[in-house]
Amino acid sequence: MMATGMINGVDVERLSSTIDAIKGDPGIAAFRFRATNRWDNGGHTETTIHDFYGAKQNVTHDRDFHIDADEPDLLLGKDLGANPVELALTALASCLTTSLVYHAAARGITVRAVESDLEGELDLRGFLGLTDTVRNGYKSISVNFRIDADADEATIDELVKLAQNRSPVFDIISHPVEVLVTGEAMAAKH
Repeated sequence: MMATGMINGVDVERLSSTIDAIKGDPGIAAFRFRATNRWDNGGHTETTIHDFYGAKQNVTHDRDFHIDADEPDLLLGKDLGANPVELALTALASCLTTSLVYHAAARGITVRAVESDLEGELDLRGFLGLTDTVRNGYKSISVNFRIDADADEATIDELVKLAQNRSPVFDIISHPVEVLVTGEAMAAKH
């Protein structure tokens, strides 16, 4: 049975209503997230998040989100933002944490604090095309949570496993996903 009230900043009744609505109409669960990226110079790009499709409608965020990505000086950038593989760690940390907190709230478990450290190991020889025996991306990622909650260690372990099992970003990173990439010539700007 799902808890009630506002727990961990989550409106549990609204969460329960959303689950019931999706059970009644699975089409509500189909979401399409969007991002637009623009290259600036060197390794610097800016991604804009404006809207998404969900619950059978287009939804515009209250404001656009702008995310800078760059490379540090050591990797020939100007360090104007986290680099893309650091942003992947950010997405993973945020999604695992949200999954943990929401599922804790649904179970009536109060969480006072969640912190995590992530580390990814990457060998640049793949990206640089120096060998085909080294993958381009992370060969491993470690995540360590510290959680202050009204729960014993066994329940904390359950919540961490539940976060892994339900996190969309964990799923994206840990399982192959089809990615279609196309390109086209841009009209010349004069």
